Amino acid sequence: MAETFSELNEKHINFIKAQKIFFVATAPSNLKDEFVNLSPKGYDVLEILDNKTVVYADYPGSGNETATHLQQNGRLTIMFASFDKTPMILRLYGHGEAA
Repeated sequence: MAETFSELNEKHINFIKAQKIFFVATAPSNLKDEFVNLSPKGYDVLEILDNKTVVYADYPGSGNETATHLQQNGRLTIMFASFDKTPMILRLYGHGEAA
């Protein structure tokens, strides 16, 4: 069963820092005419500002759906997955903005 936390703890932060790739997901307010966007991100583009705030540099693709969805509703999910000796998936559910 999944556990939920109101903020990142030291274990989460260490796990995030050890990952080489993460995924960003956004969805439009109306799924009828638009699509969910899921994008892999990597390199050194994510920074943890505090236990409740992370930022990342987004390099928009062909449609820039992430920024469009964030303007519509602000919903954002970031997922980290490890398949090492101790598999783990960590999802950050929150609100984002494109600046």
